[in-house]
Amino acid sequence: MSEINDYVIMFFILVGAFFSVVTAIGLIRLPDIYSRTHAASKSATLGVMCILIGTLLFFWTEEGFFNSRVVLGIFFVLITAPVGGHLIARAAYNSGVKLWSKSIQDDLADKEEKFESKKEGSRQ
Repeated sequence: MSEINDYVIMFFILVGAFFSVVTAIGLIRLPDIYSRTHAASKSATLGVMCILIGTLLFFWTEEGFFNSRVVLGIFFVLITAPVGGHLIARAAYNSGVKLWSKSIQDDLADKEEKFESKKEGSRQ
């Protein structure tokens, strides 16, 4: 039974390390801030969560110690990392950072124009 636990723990740790490497490559190779925040928020969240799950399983199965702080860390990363990535991308867009020249679609362009026209209409 211990050998199966070792393989499961190893699986989670290796998957987490793989997604962390994918995050690093994405941050280096992707062309604009919007793509980079996507890489950082999605794959880094999954990578950190897998590593924390592997850590939790290791201490629970090998040491007999259930650590609630690791569970809280998993929950905290799950909630805050995607929200942080979204807020960084939204702040970049609102401050005027341009999209990559080969971007196909800008979903917020129409919403921004409508907001500006409402804003001007309320001033009059």
